[in-house]
Amino acid sequence: MDTSARSAPIAPAPAATARGYRAIGIALAAAGVVLFSLRPIMVKLAYGYGTDAVTLLALRMIFSLPFFLAVALWGRRGKQQAPLSRRDLIAVLQLGFLGYYFASILEFLGLEYLSAGIARLINFLYPTIVVVLSAVFLTKPVTGRDAVALLLSYCGVALVLSNALAGQNANLPLGTFFEFASATAYAVYLVVGSQVVQRLGSVRFTAYAMTVASLLCIVQFLLLRPLSALELPATVYALAVGLAVFSTVVPVFMISEALKRIGANHVAMFGALGPVTTIFFGVLGLDEMMSFMQAVGAVLVLAGVVLVTLEPVKSR
Repeated sequence: MDTSARSAPIAPAPAATARGYRAIGIALAAAGVVLFSLRPIMVKLAYGYGTDAVTLLALRMIFSLPFFLAVALWGRRGKQQAPLSRRDLIAVLQLGFLGYYFASILEFLGLEYLSAGIARLINFLYPTIVVVLSAVFLTKPVTGRDAVALLLSYCGVALVLSNALAGQNANLPLGTFFEFASATAYAVYLVVGSQVVQRLGSVRFTAYAMTVASLLCIVQFLLLRPLSALELPATVYALAVGLAVFSTVVPVFMISEALKRIGANHVAMFGALGPVTTIFFGVLGLDEMMSFMQAVGAVLVLAGVVLVTLEPVKSR
């Protein structure tokens, strides 16, 4: 929080101005979440043209990298920005690998076997995993509220997956493993990286970590695939550009600005829009179907995650 505004002898902003500032934050949070939720849809569409997770992730990062490099270089121009310490450099490398490379490749692999809606629901469990990791490694107690949230979330996932098994999807366990592993990797990144983000700032840290992840994805492609794997239809490249710009770069900075304007707790309220939007566009654009029991399970997952994410209202 910027404390300089408190000491400055200026009159408070008009209520209308304050409301407008907050309204923009709300709009950015909602738009950012919706754009992020389009990622599984575009990935599944690209898979329909014969590409794979390694190639598509590399294309996404190739088109994202110039933006993150520009932000990283722009950030260094600020006189108040101190150079990265050796400790922070190592942390950025490790967290860029874990949170943006490893979690992403696992998510993309999971989408080879699961529908976009189910994959997004499983991936959305990461806040509940944060609760468990914090209890185990940071000795943060699990409250009754947390326990109820965990029960709701995982009962919902069990309901969704049991109903999906009835459809005899032989690849369901493998896809579920990849998506849950992706959510776990991202949860570990959040738990470990919170202090680094506070030291570097969210925009600066994101630019550095995404640059690391982009380079790792490109190197992975060069090691595992021939250059001929890039001989893909123009539609795949259009989808890769969409993934990079509209489902990576733009929402990253939208959410960052929304956090500044309305705070993390209120931004988290919009997180539940993600799976709902993915399911909606999956039905609309991919002809994915969700049964009544899967819809009930999805509601349980969303309720649990919202419950564990939002801070309880404290009496004053």
